[in-house]
Amino acid sequence: MSAAADTHSVRSHLRLALDSYDESIRKFIPGYETGLAKAAEAVAGIAPSLVLDLGAGTGALSAEVLKHSNVKHLTAIDLDIEMLERAKARLHEFGTRVSLSEASFFDPLPECDGITASLALHHVPSLDEKRALYRRLFAALRPGGVFANADVTVSDQEGERRATYEVWADHLVAHGIDRARAFEHFAEWAAEDTYFPLEVELAAMREAGFDAACAWQATPNCVLVGVKP
Repeated sequence: MSAAADTHSVRSHLRLALDSYDESIRKFIPGYETGLAKAAEAVAGIAPSLVLDLGAGTGALSAEVLKHSNVKHLTAIDLDIEMLERAKARLHEFGTRVSLSEASFFDPLPECDGITASLALHHVPSLDEKRALYRRLFAALRPGGVFANADVTVSDQEGERRATYEVWADHLVAHGIDRARAFEHFAEWAAEDTYFPLEVELAAMREAGFDAACAWQATPNCVLVGVKP
């Protein structure tokens, strides 16, 4: 487990008050709500008995998953206590169908049918660690289980990389953020975030054993879905 993942705090990382997190994240991430919906649909489609939401934060993705009545139970997992408190309030309406766990996605995982994550796994700093994590997720899933990850991917080719950040900056500007400030945000986030190319993410999932594909994309946000045969 990396030190960054062990000590991550949304409050310090994104430099915003947690009360404004849900509003701000929509300004920061293109297609945020659609990405949540697509990830939730991918997992709910198998009528899972147990879904694990990794790095659940304020519970936005957990709530999207639980809106599907055929999801029997979801466990929201996060190390950030402040975020879990907000998730607890948000998910209260789902009663006994939800539980919360103060833990890391590097900790042992129970056997499950579905695993989701949204803007959490980019805190894994190296490709070797990401590959190891995908192997662990694959092992935790029952046969036929689904892993859906909504996250940012960025090319390692300079021209494509530059173009991606320009598109991303356009989104922030459209939401009232100065263009220069947008690029300052990117530099700040780079202290803890590691974005791999889409094809590298898919290759790592396939190496772990998943049948993997990109189910949806709004540059640089995308939903990667892996199925355990």
